[in-house]
Amino acid sequence: MTTLSPNRRTVLWFTFQLVLRVFFSSWIRLRVRGRENLPRVGGALLLMNHQSFLDPLLVGAILTRPVIYLARHNLFGGPIAGRLFKYMYVIPINQDAAAASSLRLAIERMTQGFLVGIFPEGRRTEDGQMGPFMPGFVALLKRVSVPVFPVGIAGAYNAMPRSSWWIRPVAARVVIGEPISPDALKSTDRGRELVEDARQRVLEAFQQAERWRTGGA
Repeated sequence: MTTLSPNRRTVLWFTFQLVLRVFFSSWIRLRVRGRENLPRVGGALLLMNHQSFLDPLLVGAILTRPVIYLARHNLFGGPIAGRLFKYMYVIPINQDAAAASSLRLAIERMTQGFLVGIFPEGRRTEDGQMGPFMPGFVALLKRVSVPVFPVGIAGAYNAMPRSSWWIRPVAARVVIGEPISPDALKSTDRGRELVEDARQRVLEAFQQAERWRTGGA
């Protein structure tokens, strides 16, 4: 991870990203709104709803800056996957342990200017709807002064639900909302309310993406 740049993609990811963009734009008609909300430089935290295994690839494919993801440690088990994840900006996190080292690394990367993406639901949706947020992400919000962006993903569940092993040709949309000020987040000690406030922002972005996907306003 020490050789990665917050503004330049690795050759492996750049090449993979080109393939993803062509495939996603044609097969699932991937489109994005709000990309201009993200800073061109500097660290930020992306809070995303979790619809499918496709989610990190969908968001990663549409951005020109690399995104570092926190992912379950057991996804790193194989020699191929482990090596790919290392060069594709993924940090392992053990959900059954404190995972303090992973959180420290995520904070360090944001301080260094990286975009870090997390899925506060902690698991993929089982019915396409957004579930409750786990409170663990609050530690990131409180310990680093970077903007926080709600990101809504719609259509990934329809394209590849939990039981599917292939990608169905249905439309997918991503909406990146306006940032939440780090000062606003640090000005309160409302733990549970902070989680719900962040969830509401992501839910609004998800609902916008779903309306767009289904032809609504």
